[in-house]
Amino acid sequence: MITVSRSRRVVMRKTAEQISEVGRRQGLSTERIAEAISAQVPEMAPLEAWRLALGWSRSATIAHVGALYRSRGLLPPGLSQPMLCRWEHHRSEWPSEEYAEALCTVYEARTDQLGLDRRSMGPRQHRGGYSAPAVKACATPAREMRTMTTAAGLPAVRESLHLALLVEPAGSSTVVELAEAAIEHYALGYSKHPPATLFGEVHQARGLLSQALTQDQISETVGTDVRRAVGWLSALMGNLAFHLDDYTGARAHLATAVTYGDRAGDARLSAWSWGAQAMVARAAGHHTTALTYAERAASIAPAGLARAQVSAWARVPSLAALGRDRDTDGALVAATRELEADAQGWAPGRFGFDAAEYALHEADAQRVLGRTDRARACAETSLAAATEATPSWAAASLVMAQAEAAEHPADAAQRATEVLSLIPADRLRATSRTRLAQLATVLGTTDASGTEQLRERVRALPPPIGPHGEAMSA
Repeated sequence: MITVSRSRRVVMRKTAEQISEVGRRQGLSTERIAEAISAQVPEMAPLEAWRLALGWSRSATIAHVGALYRSRGLLPPGLSQPMLCRWEHHRSEWPSEEYAEALCTVYEARTDQLGLDRRSMGPRQHRGGYSAPAVKACATPAREMRTMTTAAGLPAVRESLHLALLVEPAGSSTVVELAEAAIEHYALGYSKHPPATLFGEVHQARGLLSQALTQDQISETVGTDVRRAVGWLSALMGNLAFHLDDYTGARAHLATAVTYGDRAGDARLSAWSWGAQAMVARAAGHHTTALTYAERAASIAPAGLARAQVSAWARVPSLAALGRDRDTDGALVAATRELEADAQGWAPGRFGFDAAEYALHEADAQRVLGRTDRARACAETSLAAATEATPSWAAASLVMAQAEAAEHPADAAQRATEVLSLIPADRLRATSRTRLAQLATVLGTTDASGTEQLRERVRALPPPIGPHGEAMSA
C-alpha cells in the first residue's frame, strides 16, 4: 500500500480538481480527464481520479448512489464519506459487489476504469435484491441502463386528457376531473423535472383544454371549471418561465392566470398569480411594483394557508428589499398566525406551502436586512426540512452561503460548489443562478480557498435557454 501524507493529498486533490476543471471546459470526456489526472498524479487511485474527473465531492457521489437506489424502488444504502475515503485511499480495502455496481453505474464507468477489476468478486449475499448481476451492470455504462422515472409519466398524463377530449370535445365533469388530476401531477412533480421539460408538457395540456372553451356546446358549469384549470396551468407556466429566466414570458402567463382566476371566481388562483407577479418584479429590481402586487395578492387571498404563503413569499421579501424591517417582521408574524389558524397546516405541492419554503423566505429576508445570524439560523431550518439535491435544498444552501460569505468565505464557496456538483445545469433554476452569480461577485474580493474554482464554474454555466431558443443542459 502506498503511504501518502495528508499535505501531499491536499496537493494531489487540488491538482486533480484543476485538471478536471480545464478538461470539462474543453469538453473532454470523463475518461480522458481521469486519464490525465492519473498521468499527472500517479499516486491517486483510479476510483478517486474518476470521481474528481466528474467534479464530484464524496457527498455528491453518495447522493447519486442514493438516487439510483430510490429510482429502483429501494431504500438508499448506508454509504458514507469515510467508507468512500477508505476505498479511494487504501488499496487493501474494496467496496462490496453491490457497492461496486452502484459506483460503476453512477460514474458511468467499467470496473477496470475504476480499478475495481483486480479483486475476485464472491457470491452476493442478497442476490436479486438490488438489480442485474454486478458484472454485467459494471460492464455497461449507466447511459445504457434506463429505468422508469416520473418523466415517463408526463406525456401519459397529457395523452389521457387528450383522449378524453376526443370523446367529449366540449368538456364534461370527467374532463374537468382529468384536468385537475393533471394540474396536481404537474404541481406535485414540479421539482422532479427540468423546468423546460415540464413547461412543454403544461403548455400542451393548456392548449388541449383551451380548445374546449371554443365549443358552443360547453355548459356554463363545465366552462367555469375548464377556465379555472386553464388559469392554474397558466400559473404553472408563469412560474416555470420565471425559473427559466424568461421574465417577460412569466408576466404574460401570470397575467393570463389572473384573468382566468377572476373569471372563474377562484380567489386563491388570482392571489397566487399576483404573488408570483411580485416575485418576477422583485427579481427585475422593481421593488415598489413588487410590493404593490404583493399587497394586492394579500387583499384577495383566502384566509389560512393561501394568505400565509402570499405574506411569506411575496410581501416579506418585497418589504425587506425596501429596507422596511418592522413591516417585514409584522408580515412574518401575520404569516405565522395564518398558518396556525389553518387546520390543514403545511399542504404539499407547488401551490401549497411547506416548512422549508417558509424558512427560506425568512432567511433571505433576514439576510437582506443585514441580520446575518438570524439568516443563517433560518437557512439551517430550511436545509433540515429540505431533501438533498432538490431545488429547495439548493436555494437554502445558497442563501446560507450568502449569509456566511463575509465571515466564512471558504465555507460559502464550498457550499455553493456542492450545489453545482449535485444539481445539473438544466435543473438549476434562475433564482439559484442569480444567487450563485451574486455570491461569486462577493467572493471575488477574497482569495479564500475554493473561491476561484467557484467563480470559474459559475462562469462556465450554460444559459437556461440557448441563442436559438432551445433548452440548454450540462
